[in-house]
Amino acid sequence: MSPLAFFHRLAHDTLLLSMSQVRSFKASTWEDTITRISLWWEQARAVVVVPVFKFLVALCLIMSVMLFVEMMYMGLVVAYIKLFKRKPEKVYKWVAMEEDDVECGGESFPMVLVQIPMYNEKEVCEQSIAAACKISWPSNRIIIQVLDDSTDPASKELVKKECERWSKEGVNITFEIRDNRKGYKAGALREGMKHSYVKQCDYVAIFDADFQPEPDFLFRTVPFLIHNPKLALVQGRWEFVNAGQCMMTRLQEMSLSYHFMVEQQVGSSTFAFFGFNGTAGVWRISALNESGGWNDQTTVEDMDLAVRATLRGWKLLYLDDLKVKSELPCSFNALRSQQHRWTCGPANLFRKMAGQIIRSENVSLWKKLYMLYSFFFMRKLVAHVLSFCFYCVILPATVLFPEVTVPKWAAFYLPSLITLLIALGRLRSIHLLAFWVLFENAMSLVRTKALVMGLFETGRVQEWVVTEKLGDGLKTKLIAQAPGEEHHVRFRDRVHLMELLVGVYLLFCGCYDIIYGKRTLFLYLLFQSMGFFVVGFGYVGKYVAASSS
Repeated sequence: MSPLAFFHRLAHDTLLLSMSQVRSFKASTWEDTITRISLWWEQARAVVVVPVFKFLVALCLIMSVMLFVEMMYMGLVVAYIKLFKRKPEKVYKWVAMEEDDVECGGESFPMVLVQIPMYNEKEVCEQSIAAACKISWPSNRIIIQVLDDSTDPASKELVKKECERWSKEGVNITFEIRDNRKGYKAGALREGMKHSYVKQCDYVAIFDADFQPEPDFLFRTVPFLIHNPKLALVQGRWEFVNAGQCMMTRLQEMSLSYHFMVEQQVGSSTFAFFGFNGTAGVWRISALNESGGWNDQTTVEDMDLAVRATLRGWKLLYLDDLKVKSELPCSFNALRSQQHRWTCGPANLFRKMAGQIIRSENVSLWKKLYMLYSFFFMRKLVAHVLSFCFYCVILPATVLFPEVTVPKWAAFYLPSLITLLIALGRLRSIHLLAFWVLFENAMSLVRTKALVMGLFETGRVQEWVVTEKLGDGLKTKLIAQAPGEEHHVRFRDRVHLMELLVGVYLLFCGCYDIIYGKRTLFLYLLFQSMGFFVVGFGYVGKYVAASSS
């Protein structure tokens, strides 16, 4: 072998040896890194992660018990009301007004203002104005005030023509517009109260654009206000004309039926306080003015006014048997916007009004406790946090951490009892109970996000999106829709990323439980993940083509 070949071979062997050592060193270093990460994770898991999860589970168990006790309490109150027939007419003085006096001029009747706030409501404006104009009351003792904030010229023109049509038929109706939308609905109602003719009115009835009161609405509500000077508000119950339109509206009806049948009735019957629903109610104008009038500090101006009136010593009355027709959102995006406002607003109001409730001198200690604990803390905060954080985050995570256990009574028995209590509000839909649970848990993500925004006044805390209404055109639009039209909705408009991410998380936990777990929790996890996927991809509710404007 020549010297040149020798040195070439030596260099080659040396290079191979060096590369082998480097690979060996890298492998050794990689294995050491993996080992160190594994040891670090085990220590962090034992010292931090598991104790934190155990604490969160304990906290959720406490909140579950608190919520169950709250709902049992409300259930017992409603049972007492039904059993002993504690109708409002037996608790408050009520004397029927003679409808025959309507034809005689009705000078003994108080003056009533009927307000109908609107914003681009051409689908429902005709039916709502017609329903208000058909209310049975002396024509010289009632004023119909249509407050139109529409930005759509076609909608504004249609409302104006409808008001002119009823005016020609002898109805005392006014058409009021603003050049801005400051304060949204609260601003419109506040501006409406500034007109000179309102000074002659004693009471004001409010109906949103999709509400259709029966002709006897004032005859059933105003007598309570006449004969009970400390009453500020009489609220009616919502009834839904499109509850059977689709699965989503049926599920909404279950939740809202419980709200009206139980929550509103309990508040009215025990402490004469509940959250005004913003429509289908009659206010004593003097109480409204004394309480500071309409305020747009939050997106729940109705609840805000109810709280301020209560702190002034006024009482509120809810009538469960007084039903007013209305419409449920049948598109998922409309429902999301509505639920955001209904959750964010109360949380923000709680932040702003808690101190005033505590310092109030006109409210008893027990009523303060009811307002702060039962009304706000339990129903507006804990109920939403528990639905998402416990049932959609913490409970699924227990399959990844066998050291953390959730008792069967908390994971199954207690939520089952709570669900059954809610189902009592609408027994005809009890067969949809499982779908209702999955849908409500999926919607809890929207509500929890809105709650955080309201409490910390961040993001879309003041967002106000008018809920889409379809009115009499609902059936026509849905029938006219082509069979494949739903698929033309833009993909990005129907997809909700956060819901999809939670669905992936639940699916992963469910699969992990099947492979490694020793529980049957995967049944719930897989079905709940499907619920989030359905909601995340927007395959819920109806897709109705927007009307041309």
